Amino acid sequence: MSAVETISPRPSQPWRAEVMELLSSMRFAIALLTVICIVSAIGTVLKQGEPLVNYVDQFGPFWADVFGALGLFRVYSTPWFLIILAFLVLSTSLCIARNLPKILVDVRTFKEHIREQSLQAFHHRAEGVVAKPLDQAQASIEQQLSSRGWKFKTDVRAHGVMIGARQGAANKIGYLAAHGAIVLICLGGLFDGDLIVKVQAWMHDLQPFRGGTVTDNSRLSVSNPAYRAQLFVPEGQRSASAVLNLDKGMLLQPLPFEVELKKFSVDYYETGMPKRFASDIVIHDDAKGISKPFTVEVNHPVTYDGVTIFQSSFEDGGSLVQLKPVFLNGRSDQLPSLPGQVGGAPMSLPAALAPQGGGTLTMEVTGLRLINVENMAEAQDGAAAGATDVRGVNLSELSKHLGSAAKAPGDKKLTNIGPSVTYKLRDQAGQAREFQNFMAPVMLNGQMVFLLGVRDTPAEGFRYLRIPADASGSMAGWLHLRQALLDESARREAVARFVKLSAPAGRADVAAQVTLTAQRALDLFAGAVKAPHAAGAPDAAVAGGLQALSDFIENVIPPAEREHTSATLVRILNGVLFELYNVSRERAGLQAVSLDDEATRNFMTAAVLTLSDAVFYPVPVVFTLESFQQRQASVFQVTRTPGRNVVYLGCLLLVIGVFAMLYIRERRVWVWLQSDDNQGGTSWRMALSSTRQSLDTDDQFEQLRAALLAA
Repeated sequence: MSAVETISPRPSQPWRAEVMELLSSMRFAIALLTVICIVSAIGTVLKQGEPLVNYVDQFGPFWADVFGALGLFRVYSTPWFLIILAFLVLSTSLCIARNLPKILVDVRTFKEHIREQSLQAFHHRAEGVVAKPLDQAQASIEQQLSSRGWKFKTDVRAHGVMIGARQGAANKIGYLAAHGAIVLICLGGLFDGDLIVKVQAWMHDLQPFRGGTVTDNSRLSVSNPAYRAQLFVPEGQRSASAVLNLDKGMLLQPLPFEVELKKFSVDYYETGMPKRFASDIVIHDDAKGISKPFTVEVNHPVTYDGVTIFQSSFEDGGSLVQLKPVFLNGRSDQLPSLPGQVGGAPMSLPAALAPQGGGTLTMEVTGLRLINVENMAEAQDGAAAGATDVRGVNLSELSKHLGSAAKAPGDKKLTNIGPSVTYKLRDQAGQAREFQNFMAPVMLNGQMVFLLGVRDTPAEGFRYLRIPADASGSMAGWLHLRQALLDESARREAVARFVKLSAPAGRADVAAQVTLTAQRALDLFAGAVKAPHAAGAPDAAVAGGLQALSDFIENVIPPAEREHTSATLVRILNGVLFELYNVSRERAGLQAVSLDDEATRNFMTAAVLTLSDAVFYPVPVVFTLESFQQRQASVFQVTRTPGRNVVYLGCLLLVIGVFAMLYIRERRVWVWLQSDDNQGGTSWRMALSSTRQSLDTDDQFEQLRAALLAA
């Protein structure tokens, strides 16, 4: 027989047991919780549920596709996030189930059957002899433990007595409460998320819609147990159908009642910022024959029949507007105002408003805002504004055209700049530009200006053409100047007046040279002629404005003379445009003005820049807001959240559990008593254990030892 014993390998656990061991392990649960925290941070930083074009504009097409494929734009409803959440629930539940029997046994037992020899292994231990019989020593020690809040049990043995005492048993309960809280919070999140809706859509083969007619195949059940939808109700109307937004479209969520909006009201601060939104509604429950009024405010929702109604936002409910066409291309004829309705059907523009290249345009009125609070920086004071002159314009700084309506960032000044209308002009190819025009002029840099905004896509911000208001507070002064600029006879008359005032008497050669230069500068500025270009170079992309003068200087004037020529041309242009302004006023039946007036100087400063920027305005006509009849609408968030109370309970348990584990320490003490016949008393031995060792534990042990010795 061999001296070496053969040991058979231990059979491996079945794979099912290994999987259960992994799922119930604390490390696996912590890993899942870490992933959920990271994903939640991404969902907090990255705005959820925005239109795709916003993400493309922010991250670019490539990364927008990557993030979209990962589901980061709706991270809380993606399948992989819900799977992780479900595994966390499963892992934590298995962990609780595995440890619960041990914890319950540990809570009930005092471990009074411990061997007396094992007390020597504890860090906190003491021993000695008392001059009392065993039964008296036992009674005294039990009285001391009881007075100090210790619960104990006694194990009477043949050769002595073991007392097992315990404090802080709630520490173990804190473990169960904290882990149970994680399960409840995750379950509440699963209940109130899109999981139930997606399961219903899969079971009933529902098809989300993106617009147009809603079919029965896009409707959820009125008894849907959990949803979070948007309800749009105009003033004076009812609605019982909310819209639930999903990643692939929308589903219609019927409500068990109708919501009628009687009145929507907004209160504002002095700055124009809103401070209170309120909707006076009536809930009509035909099934129960109930019509009950409520007031819904921000942070003050209304709950009826298990559905909670929140004030989410407000929109236009189909306001009526009158839009007046204003031509920017020099046309002086007047056309009647056009009626429109916000959100109404597109309307074809009259033939007189058709573009010069042919074709038709349709208008869609998309918005009316009575309150527009903007961060307007402090306007320049009168002295600074008076010192501003068009001759100070630098032709090399013309890269920013049709810029933001507000000044550059600086000291904030929140101002309500009045009503505005937003509309789209769509051509035959379906391409549309969006416009935003303000009804009243706004003070910018010491000058009242009308703001005419335009943008090519919704992802862009509006760029504004600033038309200065004249002395009567209208656009008429600038429009007359614009018409005169595009009129050849008016330009020649203005040049003649300028030459007469600026050329020396009796110098016909100088007058001819000034006439040639002034006419060339004014024609270039008006776009009547194009700037010459070098051989082989393409034609100038911009016809007119200060950019045309800049191109002329770049292509014709030698580099060494450009700075002097630029200053001379701008000074001449300034003077000719002022004479042109007087020509336009006289043709309109108004008196001529003088540059000695500060208001006139401010007007001309803004007018010249606006005439230059008007070259970049994409259409020859704008529609200004003449009058309106506002109709408001409220946007409510309607929710049915069965998991809300579950989450509340989970949060309460989490607070209790964390408090119990951090601030309640489990402590156990054992006292062994044995008769000592040699010394005629009782020998004792004690030991203390605690879940966390600290200086407080040392102090408590010393106090307990002294108390037991005194007993």
